[in-house]
Amino acid sequence: MSEHYFSQQPQSKSSPKTWKYNLREKEFTFTSDIGVFSKNEVDFGSRLIIETFNEPSIDGDFLDLGCGYGPIGISLAKSFQKRNVIMVDVNNRALELAKRNAMENHVENNTEIIQSHSTTNVKDRKFASIITNPPIRAGKKLVHDMFGDSKDVLLPNGELWVVIQKKQGAPSAKKKLETLFGEVDIMARDKGYYIFKAINV
Repeated sequence: MSEHYFSQQPQSKSSPKTWKYNLREKEFTFTSDIGVFSKNEVDFGSRLIIETFNEPSIDGDFLDLGCGYGPIGISLAKSFQKRNVIMVDVNNRALELAKRNAMENHVENNTEIIQSHSTTNVKDRKFASIITNPPIRAGKKLVHDMFGDSKDVLLPNGELWVVIQKKQGAPSAKKKLETLFGEVDIMARDKGYYIFKAINV
């Protein structure tokens, strides 16, 4: 079986790449690698959810669920410096990169990076916002389970933000979110990508 970015311990030989990127009117330096989602640039879906995201009305931490090398969590930690951003991923190589990128971009004081399969290792916490670019290649069941896991760790009136392509399951994802949360808003739509926001009411 070929190795995917949701492998816990990638075996592929490391070959890191570093680049600069502007997000939310700030410049960032990111390093990614083989065996991690999006090795060469900030992928379009992550960029769209980063630029679309709005701060929730309630107090509390943010969770970047499936953080990869960290573009979502790090950019939001820079924009919302009074919030703590917890970043979780199953991929150990991705987590090492996320730690490096958090330090490189000077957000290590309001980020925490944790190895976790979905929300398993943060089940004792509650979040004001959860932001995810889910691992589509891991399959629909895992992605939909992540939505249910997210609801369990959201504060009342907390928000789940999801980016997903139409051709990779946006319609079924919206139906699953509506089953869990009731109302689901489409916050942005671009190049076949949808940004959904579901509120835990």
